[in-house]
Amino acid sequence: MESKFKKQKAFGEILDHTFSLSKNRFKEFFMILIVFMGPVYLLQAIIQMATGTSFFRDTGTGGQWYEQILTNLDSSAGSFDSSSLGADIGLIVVGLVSFLLFPVAEAAILFAIKHIKNEEEYSVSSVIKEAFLRFWPMLGSSILFGIILVGIILIPILIVAFSGATLAAAVHPVLGILVGILLFIGFAVGVGLLITRWSFYFGSVVLDKVTPGFARSWRLSRKRTWVLFGLYIVFYLIVSIISFAVQLTFGALLGDSVLLGLISNLASLFTTMIFSVGYGVMYLDLKTRNDAEDLKELIEDYQSI
Repeated sequence: MESKFKKQKAFGEILDHTFSLSKNRFKEFFMILIVFMGPVYLLQAIIQMATGTSFFRDTGTGGQWYEQILTNLDSSAGSFDSSSLGADIGLIVVGLVSFLLFPVAEAAILFAIKHIKNEEEYSVSSVIKEAFLRFWPMLGSSILFGIILVGIILIPILIVAFSGATLAAAVHPVLGILVGILLFIGFAVGVGLLITRWSFYFGSVVLDKVTPGFARSWRLSRKRTWVLFGLYIVFYLIVSIISFAVQLTFGALLGDSVLLGLISNLASLFTTMIFSVGYGVMYLDLKTRNDAEDLKELIEDYQSI
């Protein structure tokens, strides 16, 4: 077993292991994502060009250089021209294909990390084949997870809106706003923790062949919910900062162009790789902890006999 996978990891160690794996195995992980998402992004670029978006946008209108950059930033707010029916259809098609292919890419990365842990030889094609064997369980579980997400997000929103509006009308508008804010923060944290507890269903479905995997995810994440929640927040911040920096830098120069979309998508592949590797490290760490707990319980049961 690869040494870093042997021991249980603290918060910082999980981040360190994620970045070291991403650096050392960058070629394999990035190639997996390119194989799946590259054609999708190429299709997106073709649709953009077919609906009138220029490949390389000249600097925007304006007398001064900063006016041109501000014009380009305004025009780069979206990758698609939603005023075109063709662009809207293209957006739907790209979104659907991404929904079907992205889980397979993430599963292939999980299999690769598992082979690294076990010090086994693997290739990009071999882990892709393994991932496709779990396609239907992944798809079914992901759809079910999406339905659960809609429920646990929509219900708190309705409660917050109703409570805030009722207090604002019956007592005082300021009180309604304050209560609404407090309820929103409380529900946001609660929903985040619930999502964290169930989110490791995917690793269970892929690596352990447990479908739909929600009960196993709930069991694996016990006593680690806040740490895992914090890790998700850190990964989200990293992804957001990189995406914002790329959009701000290249958007100022390229405006709303096909080239900007391609650059943004490449940056998205990079951040997706980091998140996928981080998820895999988190899941395998939970398995290591759970196996240790199960062994401890067996020893205690044996000694009590």
